[in-house]
Amino acid sequence: MKKVDLKGLSAEQLAQQLTEEKQRLQKMKFAHAITPIENPRRITEVRKVIARLSTEIAAR
Repeated sequence: MKKVDLKGLSAEQLAQQLTEEKQRLQKMKFAHAITPIENPRRITEVRKVIARLSTEIAAR
């Protein structure tokens, strides 16, 4: 998700997206702990998306 994409979302949509991404990260970490996932870089990407969402929420 790009910064431009986040500008068009409402505060409720940002909060909802943030919770979804946090759940996705938790599931990915759990799956990776049990058996290594194909692309562990995806965990880093999800963390960056969470950071972008949090930054946008704080800016408003």
